[in-house]
Amino acid sequence: MHEPNVFAWTAIIGYYSRKGMHKECLRIYDDMQIKGVEPDRYVFPKVLRACTQALSLKDGIRVHNDVIRFGGGNIPQVCNSLIDMYSKCGDIQMARRVFDGMGPKDLLSWNSMISGYVSNGYLDLAIEFVNAMRMDGVEPDLVSWNTVIDAYCRMGKCEEASRIFGYIKEPNIISWTTLTSGYSRVGKHGIALQIFKNMMREGFVIPDADALSNILVSCRLLGAHLNGREVHGYGIKTQTLLELYNSAGAVLVTMYGEFGRVHCASNVFELMDKSDVVTWNAMILAFVHLGMVRSALTCFSQMQSIGVENDAITISTVLPACDLKFGKQIHAHVRRKDFDSAVPVWNALINMYSKSGCVEAALSVFTNMDMKDIVSWNSMIGGCGMNGNGPAALQLLHEMYHSGIQPNSVTFTSALSACAHSGLVTEGIQLFNSLTQEYGVTPTVGHYSCVVDLLGRAGWFVDAVNFIDKMPINPDKSIWGALLAACRSHQNVDINIAKLAADNLFCLEPEKAGNYVTLANIYANAGRWGDAVAVRKLMESRGLVKPSGYSWVEREY
Repeated sequence: MHEPNVFAWTAIIGYYSRKGMHKECLRIYDDMQIKGVEPDRYVFPKVLRACTQALSLKDGIRVHNDVIRFGGGNIPQVCNSLIDMYSKCGDIQMARRVFDGMGPKDLLSWNSMISGYVSNGYLDLAIEFVNAMRMDGVEPDLVSWNTVIDAYCRMGKCEEASRIFGYIKEPNIISWTTLTSGYSRVGKHGIALQIFKNMMREGFVIPDADALSNILVSCRLLGAHLNGREVHGYGIKTQTLLELYNSAGAVLVTMYGEFGRVHCASNVFELMDKSDVVTWNAMILAFVHLGMVRSALTCFSQMQSIGVENDAITISTVLPACDLKFGKQIHAHVRRKDFDSAVPVWNALINMYSKSGCVEAALSVFTNMDMKDIVSWNSMIGGCGMNGNGPAALQLLHEMYHSGIQPNSVTFTSALSACAHSGLVTEGIQLFNSLTQEYGVTPTVGHYSCVVDLLGRAGWFVDAVNFIDKMPINPDKSIWGALLAACRSHQNVDINIAKLAADNLFCLEPEKAGNYVTLANIYANAGRWGDAVAVRKLMESRGLVKPSGYSWVEREY
Protein backbone atom coordinates (compact mmCIF):
# COMPACT_ATOMS: atom_id res chain seq x y z
CA MET A 1 0.00 0.00 0.00
CA HIS A 2 1.31 3.42 -0.95
CA GLU A 3 -0.07 5.31 2.07
CA PRO A 4 -1.78 2.88 4.48
CA ASN A 5 -4.34 4.51 6.74
CA VAL A 6 -4.89 3.84 10.44
CA PHE A 7 -7.22 0.93 9.68
CA ALA A 8 -4.53 -0.88 7.71
CA TRP A 9 -1.94 -0.23 10.42
CA THR A 10 -4.43 -1.48 13.03
CA ALA A 11 -4.92 -4.72 11.09
CA ILE A 12 -1.20 -5.53 10.89
CA ILE A 13 -0.60 -4.49 14.53
CA GLY A 14 -3.48 -6.70 15.61
CA TYR A 15 -2.03 -9.62 13.63
CA TYR A 16 1.36 -9.37 15.34
CA SER A 17 -0.32 -8.94 18.74
CA ARG A 18 -2.47 -12.08 18.29
CA LYS A 19 0.58 -14.09 17.22
CA GLY A 20 2.48 -13.07 20.35
CA MET A 21 5.13 -11.24 18.28
CA HIS A 22 5.55 -8.47 20.82
CA LYS A 23 8.66 -6.77 19.48
CA GLU A 24 7.29 -6.69 15.94
CA CYS A 25 4.00 -5.27 17.20
CA LEU A 26 5.76 -2.40 18.97
CA ARG A 27 8.05 -1.81 15.99
CA ILE A 28 5.07 -1.50 13.62
CA TYR A 29 3.36 0.83 16.11
CA ASP A 30 6.43 3.10 16.12
CA ASP A 31 6.67 2.95 12.30
CA MET A 32 3.04 4.05 12.05
CA GLN A 33 3.73 7.20 14.04
CA ILE A 34 6.94 7.89 12.10
CA LYS A 35 4.80 7.82 8.95
CA GLY A 36 2.58 10.48 10.50
CA VAL A 37 -0.44 8.26 11.23
CA GLU A 38 -1.98 8.94 14.64
CA PRO A 39 -3.10 5.92 16.74
CA ASP A 40 -6.74 5.71 17.76
CA ARG A 41 -8.96 3.83 20.22
CA TYR A 42 -8.66 0.61 18.18
CA VAL A 43 -4.85 0.62 18.04
CA PHE A 44 -4.11 1.21 21.74
CA PRO A 45 -5.71 -2.01 23.15
CA LYS A 46 -3.76 -4.15 20.68
CA VAL A 47 -0.42 -2.51 21.44
CA LEU A 48 -1.07 -2.58 25.18
CA ARG A 49 -1.82 -6.29 24.95
CA ALA A 50 1.62 -6.79 23.39
CA CYS A 51 3.19 -4.82 26.27
CA THR A 52 1.26 -6.98 28.74
CA GLN A 53 2.30 -10.24 27.14
CA ALA A 54 5.93 -9.09 27.08
CA LEU A 55 5.62 -7.80 30.69
CA SER A 56 7.24 -4.60 29.43
CA LEU A 57 6.19 -1.87 31.86
CA LYS A 58 8.55 0.60 30.18
CA ASP A 59 6.81 0.22 26.79
CA GLY A 60 3.42 0.22 28.50
CA ILE A 61 4.14 3.60 30.12
CA ARG A 62 5.24 4.97 26.75
CA VAL A 63 1.98 3.83 25.13
CA HIS A 64 0.04 5.30 28.07
CA ASN A 65 1.65 8.67 27.36
CA ASP A 66 0.46 8.35 23.76
CA VAL A 67 -3.04 7.54 25.02
CA ILE A 68 -3.08 10.81 26.96
CA ARG A 69 -1.52 12.78 24.08
CA PHE A 70 -4.03 11.53 21.50
CA GLY A 71 -7.08 11.81 23.73
CA GLY A 72 -7.86 8.17 24.50
CA GLY A 73 -7.85 8.46 28.28
CA ASN A 74 -11.63 8.31 28.73
CA ILE A 75 -12.37 5.42 26.37
CA PRO A 76 -13.42 2.33 28.43
CA GLN A 77 -11.74 -0.23 26.14
CA VAL A 78 -8.42 1.66 26.31
CA CYS A 79 -8.64 2.16 30.09
CA ASN A 80 -9.40 -1.52 30.61
CA SER A 81 -6.31 -2.43 28.60
CA LEU A 82 -4.23 -0.02 30.68
CA ILE A 83 -5.54 -1.53 33.93
CA ASP A 84 -4.71 -5.01 32.67
CA MET A 85 -1.24 -3.95 31.53
CA TYR A 86 -0.31 -2.20 34.79
CA SER A 87 -1.72 -5.05 36.91
CA LYS A 88 0.14 -7.80 35.09
CA CYS A 89 3.35 -5.77 34.97
CA GLY A 90 3.21 -5.35 38.76
CA ASP A 91 2.22 -1.68 39.14
CA ILE A 92 -1.15 -2.14 40.85
CA GLN A 93 -1.15 1.43 42.23
CA MET A 94 -1.04 2.87 38.70
CA ALA A 95 -3.76 0.43 37.63
CA ARG A 96 -5.95 1.80 40.43
CA ARG A 97 -5.22 5.39 39.34
CA VAL A 98 -6.38 4.58 35.83
CA PHE A 99 -9.50 2.89 37.24
CA ASP A 100 -10.36 5.83 39.50
CA GLY A 101 -9.74 8.36 36.73
CA MET A 102 -11.86 6.75 34.03
CA GLY A 103 -15.49 7.65 33.37
CA PRO A 104 -18.22 4.98 33.32
CA LYS A 105 -16.87 1.60 34.41
CA ASP A 106 -18.16 -1.59 32.84
CA LEU A 107 -17.98 -5.16 34.13
CA LEU A 108 -14.61 -5.70 32.44
CA SER A 109 -13.16 -2.69 34.29
CA TRP A 110 -14.14 -4.10 37.67
CA ASN A 111 -13.02 -7.62 36.81
CA SER A 112 -9.64 -6.37 35.56
CA MET A 113 -9.08 -4.47 38.79
CA ILE A 114 -10.18 -7.39 40.99
CA SER A 115 -7.94 -9.78 39.05
CA GLY A 116 -5.07 -7.32 39.34
CA TYR A 117 -5.42 -7.19 43.12
CA VAL A 118 -5.39 -11.00 43.32
CA SER A 119 -2.38 -11.47 41.01
CA ASN A 120 -0.41 -8.87 43.00
CA GLY A 121 -1.26 -10.37 46.38
CA TYR A 122 -3.78 -7.78 47.58
CA LEU A 123 -6.36 -10.43 48.39
CA ASP A 124 -8.40 -8.54 50.98
CA LEU A 125 -8.72 -5.57 48.63
CA ALA A 126 -9.95 -7.89 45.86
CA ILE A 127 -12.77 -9.15 48.05
CA GLU A 128 -13.63 -5.62 49.20
CA PHE A 129 -13.71 -4.54 45.56
CA VAL A 130 -16.43 -7.08 44.76
CA ASN A 131 -18.63 -5.50 47.43
CA ALA A 132 -17.88 -2.02 46.06
CA MET A 133 -18.71 -3.29 42.58
CA ARG A 134 -22.17 -4.44 43.68
CA MET A 135 -22.77 -1.16 45.51
CA ASP A 136 -21.98 0.62 42.24
CA GLY A 137 -24.80 -1.31 40.56
CA VAL A 138 -22.63 -3.81 38.64
CA GLU A 139 -23.44 -7.46 39.32
CA PRO A 140 -20.50 -9.91 39.39
CA ASP A 141 -20.38 -12.51 36.62
CA LEU A 142 -18.70 -15.91 36.49
CA VAL A 143 -15.28 -14.31 35.96
CA SER A 144 -15.78 -12.17 39.07
CA TRP A 145 -16.75 -15.13 41.25
CA ASN A 146 -13.91 -17.28 39.93
CA THR A 147 -11.49 -14.50 40.87
CA VAL A 148 -12.99 -14.27 44.37
CA ILE A 149 -12.66 -18.05 44.76
CA ASP A 150 -9.00 -17.73 43.74
CA ALA A 151 -8.50 -14.94 46.30
CA TYR A 152 -9.97 -16.97 49.15
CA CYS A 153 -7.93 -20.02 48.13
CA ARG A 154 -4.70 -18.02 48.10
CA MET A 155 -5.58 -16.78 51.60
CA GLY A 156 -5.99 -20.40 52.71
CA LYS A 157 -9.73 -19.84 53.33
CA CYS A 158 -10.89 -22.79 51.25
CA GLU A 159 -14.19 -23.11 53.12
CA GLU A 160 -15.07 -19.53 52.14
CA ALA A 161 -14.05 -20.30 48.56
CA SER A 162 -16.28 -23.38 48.63
CA ARG A 163 -19.16 -21.24 49.91
CA ILE A 164 -18.77 -18.80 47.00
CA PHE A 165 -18.52 -21.75 44.62
CA GLY A 166 -21.90 -22.93 45.87
CA TYR A 167 -23.49 -19.65 44.73
CA ILE A 168 -22.49 -20.24 41.11
CA LYS A 169 -25.33 -21.80 39.12
CA GLU A 170 -23.17 -23.10 36.28
CA PRO A 171 -19.51 -23.31 37.33
CA ASN A 172 -17.06 -23.73 34.47
CA ILE A 173 -13.79 -25.64 34.35
CA ILE A 174 -11.94 -22.61 35.78
CA SER A 175 -14.28 -22.61 38.80
CA TRP A 176 -13.68 -26.30 39.50
CA THR A 177 -9.93 -26.15 38.88
CA THR A 178 -9.46 -23.06 41.05
CA LEU A 179 -11.26 -24.72 43.96
CA THR A 180 -9.39 -28.03 43.68
CA SER A 181 -6.03 -26.26 43.40
CA GLY A 182 -6.91 -24.19 46.48
CA TYR A 183 -7.48 -27.27 48.61
CA SER A 184 -4.37 -28.88 47.12
CA ARG A 185 -2.30 -25.79 47.99
CA VAL A 186 -3.17 -26.08 51.69
CA GLY A 187 -2.45 -29.81 51.73
CA LYS A 188 -6.08 -31.03 51.71
CA HIS A 189 -5.54 -33.33 48.75
CA GLY A 190 -8.29 -35.76 49.72
CA ILE A 191 -10.89 -32.98 49.52
CA ALA A 192 -9.41 -31.79 46.21
CA LEU A 193 -9.74 -35.29 44.77
CA GLN A 194 -13.33 -35.57 46.00
CA ILE A 195 -14.24 -32.22 44.36
CA PHE A 196 -12.74 -33.48 41.10
CA LYS A 197 -14.79 -36.68 41.37
CA ASN A 198 -17.93 -34.60 41.96
CA MET A 199 -17.20 -32.64 38.80
CA MET A 200 -16.78 -35.83 36.80
CA ARG A 201 -19.93 -37.32 38.32
CA GLU A 202 -22.06 -34.30 37.36
CA GLY A 203 -20.76 -34.53 33.81
CA PHE A 204 -21.52 -30.94 32.76
CA VAL A 205 -17.89 -29.82 32.62
CA ILE A 206 -15.10 -31.60 30.77
CA PRO A 207 -11.67 -31.24 32.45
CA ASP A 208 -8.92 -29.77 30.32
CA ALA A 209 -5.21 -30.59 30.45
CA ASP A 210 -4.56 -28.04 33.20
CA ALA A 211 -7.33 -29.48 35.39
CA LEU A 212 -5.91 -32.98 34.91
CA SER A 213 -2.41 -31.77 35.74
CA ASN A 214 -3.68 -30.09 38.89
CA ILE A 215 -5.51 -33.15 40.23
CA LEU A 216 -2.58 -35.44 39.37
CA VAL A 217 -0.52 -33.46 41.89
CA SER A 218 -3.05 -34.37 44.59
CA CYS A 219 -3.03 -38.02 43.47
CA ARG A 220 0.76 -38.06 43.73
CA LEU A 221 0.87 -36.49 47.18
CA LEU A 222 -1.94 -38.73 48.44
CA GLY A 223 -0.21 -41.83 47.11
CA ALA A 224 -3.45 -42.55 45.20
CA HIS A 225 -1.83 -44.76 42.58
CA LEU A 226 -5.04 -46.10 41.03
CA ASN A 227 -6.67 -42.66 40.81
CA GLY A 228 -3.54 -41.23 39.20
CA ARG A 229 -3.53 -43.92 36.52
CA GLU A 230 -7.26 -43.39 35.90
CA VAL A 231 -6.72 -39.65 35.38
CA HIS A 232 -3.82 -40.39 33.04
CA GLY A 233 -5.97 -42.80 31.01
CA TYR A 234 -8.80 -40.29 30.82
CA GLY A 235 -6.36 -37.65 29.59
CA ILE A 236 -5.11 -39.92 26.81
CA LYS A 237 -8.71 -40.45 25.64
CA THR A 238 -9.86 -36.81 25.77
CA GLN A 239 -6.76 -34.69 25.04
CA THR A 240 -4.20 -34.60 22.29
CA LEU A 241 -0.89 -36.05 23.44
CA LEU A 242 0.77 -32.67 22.85
CA GLU A 243 -1.69 -30.84 25.10
CA LEU A 244 -1.69 -33.52 27.78
CA TYR A 245 2.05 -33.94 28.13
CA ASN A 246 2.88 -30.25 27.74
CA SER A 247 0.68 -29.58 30.77
CA ALA A 248 0.73 -32.79 32.82
CA GLY A 249 3.84 -34.61 31.59
CA ALA A 250 6.15 -33.46 34.39
CA VAL A 251 3.75 -34.36 37.20
CA LEU A 252 3.04 -37.75 35.56
CA VAL A 253 6.75 -38.59 35.40
CA THR A 254 7.24 -37.54 39.02
CA MET A 255 4.10 -39.41 40.14
CA TYR A 256 5.15 -42.66 38.50
CA GLY A 257 8.62 -42.25 39.97
CA GLU A 258 7.17 -41.95 43.48
CA PHE A 259 4.91 -44.96 42.81
CA GLY A 260 7.94 -47.05 41.79
CA ARG A 261 6.81 -47.50 38.17
CA VAL A 262 9.96 -46.61 36.26
CA HIS A 263 8.71 -47.91 32.91
CA CYS A 264 5.58 -45.73 33.03
CA ALA A 265 7.69 -42.70 33.95
CA SER A 266 10.09 -43.44 31.07
CA ASN A 267 7.24 -43.89 28.58
CA VAL A 268 5.77 -40.49 29.47
CA PHE A 269 9.23 -38.93 29.34
CA GLU A 270 9.74 -40.19 25.77
CA LEU A 271 6.56 -38.38 24.66
CA MET A 272 7.53 -35.04 26.18
CA ASP A 273 9.40 -32.09 24.68
CA LYS A 274 13.11 -32.84 25.10
CA SER A 275 14.09 -29.22 24.53
CA ASP A 276 12.27 -28.19 27.73
CA VAL A 277 14.31 -28.22 30.95
CA VAL A 278 11.13 -29.13 32.90
CA THR A 279 11.03 -32.49 31.07
CA TRP A 280 14.53 -33.40 32.20
CA ASN A 281 14.01 -32.12 35.74
CA ALA A 282 10.97 -34.39 36.13
CA MET A 283 12.83 -37.48 34.89
CA ILE A 284 15.85 -36.81 37.10
CA LEU A 285 13.55 -36.37 40.11
CA ALA A 286 11.76 -39.64 39.26
CA PHE A 287 15.08 -41.52 39.19
CA VAL A 288 16.05 -39.96 42.53
CA HIS A 289 12.72 -41.09 44.07
CA LEU A 290 13.34 -44.59 42.70
CA GLY A 291 16.82 -44.70 44.22
CA MET A 292 18.32 -45.08 40.72
CA VAL A 293 21.29 -42.86 41.39
CA ARG A 294 23.31 -43.83 38.32
CA SER A 295 20.31 -43.32 36.02
CA ALA A 296 19.66 -39.87 37.50
CA LEU A 297 23.26 -38.80 36.82
CA THR A 298 23.15 -40.33 33.33
CA CYS A 299 19.97 -38.39 32.60
CA PHE A 300 21.68 -35.21 33.79
CA SER A 301 24.65 -35.90 31.51
CA GLN A 302 22.38 -36.57 28.51
CA MET A 303 20.62 -33.30 29.14
CA GLN A 304 23.96 -31.49 29.08
CA SER A 305 25.11 -33.28 25.93
CA ILE A 306 22.11 -32.18 23.82
CA GLY A 307 22.52 -28.57 24.91
CA VAL A 308 19.56 -28.11 27.28
CA GLU A 309 20.55 -25.42 29.77
CA ASN A 310 20.04 -26.57 33.34
CA ASP A 311 18.40 -24.33 35.92
CA ALA A 312 18.35 -24.07 39.70
CA ILE A 313 15.71 -26.83 39.94
CA THR A 314 17.91 -29.19 37.91
CA ILE A 315 20.86 -28.67 40.24
CA SER A 316 18.88 -28.97 43.46
CA THR A 317 17.20 -32.12 42.08
CA VAL A 318 20.35 -33.92 40.95
CA LEU A 319 22.49 -33.11 44.01
CA PRO A 320 20.77 -35.66 46.32
CA ALA A 321 21.88 -38.35 43.85
CA CYS A 322 25.53 -37.25 43.88
CA ASP A 323 28.42 -38.82 45.72
CA LEU A 324 31.13 -36.50 47.02
CA LYS A 325 33.19 -36.60 43.80
CA PHE A 326 30.30 -35.73 41.46
CA GLY A 327 28.87 -33.32 44.03
CA LYS A 328 32.10 -31.32 43.99
CA GLN A 329 31.89 -31.15 40.19
CA ILE A 330 28.34 -29.80 40.46
CA HIS A 331 29.57 -27.28 43.05
CA ALA A 332 32.21 -26.07 40.59
CA HIS A 333 29.53 -25.79 37.90
CA VAL A 334 27.35 -23.74 40.27
CA ARG A 335 30.22 -21.34 40.91
CA ARG A 336 30.67 -20.77 37.18
CA LYS A 337 26.98 -20.11 36.59
CA ASP A 338 24.84 -17.30 37.98
CA PHE A 339 23.23 -19.19 40.86
CA ASP A 340 24.05 -16.69 43.61
CA SER A 341 20.39 -15.94 44.33
CA ALA A 342 19.21 -19.55 43.95
CA VAL A 343 18.96 -20.44 47.65
CA PRO A 344 17.61 -24.00 47.02
CA VAL A 345 20.82 -24.85 45.12
CA TRP A 346 23.03 -23.86 48.06
CA ASN A 347 20.71 -25.68 50.45
CA ALA A 348 21.09 -28.83 48.35
CA LEU A 349 24.89 -28.43 48.45
CA ILE A 350 24.76 -28.20 52.26
CA ASN A 351 22.80 -31.46 52.36
CA MET A 352 25.15 -33.17 49.90
CA TYR A 353 28.27 -32.28 51.88
CA SER A 354 26.60 -33.14 55.20
CA LYS A 355 25.52 -36.60 54.03
CA SER A 356 29.03 -37.19 52.69
CA GLY A 357 30.51 -36.43 56.12
CA CYS A 358 32.10 -33.14 55.01
CA VAL A 359 30.44 -30.91 57.57
CA GLU A 360 33.22 -28.30 57.27
CA ALA A 361 32.51 -27.92 53.54
CA ALA A 362 28.78 -27.68 54.27
CA LEU A 363 29.45 -25.00 56.87
CA SER A 364 31.62 -23.11 54.37
CA VAL A 365 28.76 -23.09 51.85
CA PHE A 366 26.33 -21.98 54.54
CA THR A 367 28.58 -19.18 55.82
CA ASN A 368 29.19 -17.76 52.35
CA MET A 369 25.51 -17.63 51.33
CA ASP A 370 24.29 -14.10 50.65
CA MET A 371 20.72 -15.05 51.57
CA LYS A 372 19.56 -17.81 53.93
CA ASP A 373 16.03 -19.08 54.34
CA ILE A 374 14.68 -21.37 57.05
CA VAL A 375 15.61 -24.43 54.95
CA SER A 376 19.24 -23.25 54.93
CA TRP A 377 19.35 -23.11 58.73
CA ASN A 378 17.48 -26.40 59.13
CA SER A 379 19.81 -28.13 56.66
CA MET A 380 22.92 -26.91 58.47
CA ILE A 381 21.55 -27.79 61.92
CA GLY A 382 20.60 -31.23 60.63
CA GLY A 383 24.02 -31.63 59.00
CA CYS A 384 25.80 -30.92 62.29
CA GLY A 385 23.49 -33.36 64.04
CA MET A 386 23.98 -36.25 61.62
CA ASN A 387 27.75 -35.83 61.95
CA GLY A 388 27.67 -35.94 65.75
CA ASN A 389 28.34 -32.26 66.39
CA GLY A 390 25.46 -31.48 68.73
CA PRO A 391 27.02 -28.36 70.32
CA ALA A 392 27.43 -26.76 66.87
CA ALA A 393 23.79 -27.57 66.05
CA LEU A 394 22.60 -25.87 69.25
CA GLN A 395 24.83 -22.86 68.59
CA LEU A 396 23.33 -22.54 65.10
CA LEU A 397 19.83 -22.71 66.59
CA HIS A 398 20.76 -19.84 68.90
CA GLU A 399 22.18 -17.78 66.00
CA MET A 400 19.15 -18.52 63.85
CA TYR A 401 16.73 -17.26 66.46
CA HIS A 402 18.71 -14.06 67.02
CA SER A 403 19.03 -13.45 63.27
CA GLY A 404 15.29 -12.87 63.12
CA ILE A 405 14.26 -16.17 61.50
CA GLN A 406 11.69 -18.03 63.60
CA PRO A 407 12.55 -21.74 63.98
CA ASN A 408 9.81 -24.14 62.91
CA SER A 409 8.90 -27.71 63.82
CA VAL A 410 11.58 -29.16 61.50
CA THR A 411 14.25 -26.99 63.13
CA PHE A 412 13.56 -28.42 66.57
CA THR A 413 13.34 -31.97 65.27
CA SER A 414 16.82 -31.55 63.76
CA ALA A 415 18.20 -29.93 66.92
CA LEU A 416 16.72 -32.59 69.24
CA SER A 417 18.04 -35.33 66.96
CA ALA A 418 21.48 -33.69 67.11
CA CYS A 419 21.34 -33.81 70.91
CA ALA A 420 20.39 -37.51 70.76
CA HIS A 421 23.27 -38.41 68.45
CA SER A 422 25.74 -36.44 70.56
CA GLY A 423 24.61 -37.65 73.98
CA LEU A 424 23.54 -34.16 75.10
CA VAL A 425 20.73 -35.36 77.36
CA THR A 426 20.47 -32.34 79.65
CA GLU A 427 20.65 -29.88 76.76
CA GLY A 428 18.07 -31.85 74.79
CA ILE A 429 15.58 -31.93 77.68
CA GLN A 430 16.08 -28.21 78.26
CA LEU A 431 15.46 -27.52 74.57
CA PHE A 432 12.29 -29.63 74.56
CA ASN A 433 10.96 -27.83 77.64
CA SER A 434 11.61 -24.46 75.99
CA LEU A 435 9.60 -25.19 72.84
CA THR A 436 6.33 -23.81 74.10
CA GLN A 437 7.60 -21.27 76.65
CA GLU A 438 10.35 -19.58 74.63
CA TYR A 439 9.55 -20.35 71.01
CA GLY A 440 5.76 -20.72 71.03
CA VAL A 441 5.90 -24.10 69.29
CA THR A 442 3.53 -26.92 70.23
CA PRO A 443 5.52 -30.18 70.39
CA THR A 444 4.61 -32.75 67.75
CA VAL A 445 4.88 -36.53 67.93
CA GLY A 446 8.20 -36.17 66.10
CA HIS A 447 9.59 -34.06 68.93
CA TYR A 448 8.41 -36.56 71.54
CA SER A 449 10.01 -39.35 69.52
CA CYS A 450 13.32 -37.47 69.50
CA VAL A 451 13.24 -37.15 73.31
CA VAL A 452 12.53 -40.87 73.73
CA ASP A 453 15.43 -41.59 71.37
CA LEU A 454 17.61 -39.17 73.36
CA LEU A 455 16.84 -40.88 76.69
CA GLY A 456 17.06 -44.37 75.21
CA ARG A 457 20.45 -43.82 73.57
CA ALA A 458 21.76 -42.56 76.92
CA GLY A 459 20.42 -45.66 78.67
CA TRP A 460 17.87 -43.72 80.73
CA PHE A 461 15.10 -46.27 80.12
CA VAL A 462 13.05 -45.64 83.24
CA ASP A 463 13.01 -41.91 82.41
CA ALA A 464 12.02 -42.74 78.83
CA VAL A 465 9.04 -44.86 79.97
CA ASN A 466 7.96 -42.18 82.47
CA PHE A 467 8.22 -39.58 79.72
CA ILE A 468 5.99 -41.67 77.44
CA ASP A 469 3.43 -42.15 80.23
CA LYS A 470 3.18 -38.38 80.76
CA MET A 471 2.83 -37.49 77.07
CA PRO A 472 -0.38 -35.55 76.27
CA ILE A 473 -0.73 -37.45 72.98
CA ASN A 474 -0.96 -41.17 72.26
CA PRO A 475 2.46 -42.64 71.46
CA ASP A 476 2.70 -43.94 67.91
CA LYS A 477 5.02 -46.43 66.24
CA SER A 478 7.89 -43.89 66.04
CA ILE A 479 7.85 -43.53 69.86
CA TRP A 480 7.83 -47.24 70.62
CA GLY A 481 10.22 -47.92 67.73
CA ALA A 482 12.77 -45.52 69.21
CA LEU A 483 12.49 -47.22 72.59
CA LEU A 484 12.83 -50.74 71.14
CA ALA A 485 15.84 -49.68 69.05
CA ALA A 486 17.50 -48.31 72.19
CA CYS A 487 16.81 -51.59 74.02
CA ARG A 488 18.51 -53.48 71.20
CA SER A 489 21.59 -51.25 71.50
CA HIS A 490 21.81 -51.65 75.29
CA GLN A 491 21.86 -55.42 75.80
CA ASN A 492 21.75 -55.19 79.62
CA VAL A 493 18.41 -53.40 79.62
CA ASP A 494 15.40 -54.48 81.64
CA ILE A 495 13.66 -57.03 79.40
CA ASN A 496 10.25 -55.80 80.52
CA ILE A 497 10.90 -52.41 78.87
CA ALA A 498 11.78 -54.06 75.56
CA LYS A 499 8.65 -56.23 75.83
CA LEU A 500 6.52 -53.16 76.56
CA ALA A 501 7.81 -51.41 73.43
CA ALA A 502 7.48 -54.53 71.28
CA ASP A 503 3.93 -55.35 72.45
CA ASN A 504 2.78 -51.87 71.48
CA LEU A 505 4.48 -52.18 68.10
CA PHE A 506 2.81 -55.56 67.53
CA CYS A 507 -0.54 -53.75 67.89
CA LEU A 508 0.38 -50.68 65.85
CA GLU A 509 2.12 -52.45 62.95
CA PRO A 510 1.37 -56.19 63.27
CA GLU A 511 2.70 -56.97 59.78
CA LYS A 512 6.24 -55.69 60.37
CA ALA A 513 8.43 -58.74 60.94
CA GLY A 514 11.45 -56.70 62.06
CA ASN A 515 9.84 -55.87 65.43
CA TYR A 516 9.38 -59.57 66.25
CA VAL A 517 12.94 -60.38 65.20
CA THR A 518 14.33 -57.54 67.35
CA LEU A 519 12.49 -58.72 70.49
CA ALA A 520 13.47 -62.34 69.83
CA ASN A 521 17.12 -61.34 69.53
CA ILE A 522 16.94 -59.33 72.78
CA TYR A 523 15.54 -62.41 74.54
CA ALA A 524 18.24 -64.62 73.02
CA ASN A 525 21.04 -62.27 74.09
CA ALA A 526 19.63 -62.36 77.62
CA GLY A 527 19.62 -66.16 77.56
CA ARG A 528 15.83 -66.41 77.63
CA TRP A 529 15.61 -68.94 74.83
CA GLY A 530 12.06 -70.02 75.55
CA ASP A 531 10.77 -66.48 75.19
CA ALA A 532 12.80 -66.04 72.00
CA VAL A 533 11.24 -69.17 70.48
CA ALA A 534 7.74 -68.03 71.53
CA VAL A 535 8.19 -64.72 69.70
CA ARG A 536 9.44 -66.53 66.59
CA LYS A 537 6.40 -68.81 66.64
CA LEU A 538 4.08 -65.82 67.05
CA MET A 539 5.69 -64.24 64.01
CA GLU A 540 5.32 -67.43 61.97
CA SER A 541 1.68 -67.88 63.04
CA ARG A 542 0.95 -64.47 61.51
CA GLY A 543 2.54 -65.48 58.23
CA LEU A 544 5.51 -63.17 58.57
CA VAL A 545 8.98 -63.86 57.21
CA LYS A 546 12.22 -62.50 58.57
CA PRO A 547 13.52 -59.83 56.15
CA SER A 548 16.66 -60.84 54.29
CA GLY A 549 19.85 -58.98 55.05
CA TYR A 550 21.72 -57.35 52.21
CA SER A 551 24.33 -54.70 51.51
CA TRP A 552 22.75 -51.80 49.61
CA VAL A 553 25.25 -49.78 47.66
CA GLU A 554 23.00 -48.70 44.83
CA ARG A 555 19.64 -49.87 43.58
CA GLU A 556 18.90 -50.02 39.87
CA TYR A 557 15.93 -51.32 37.90
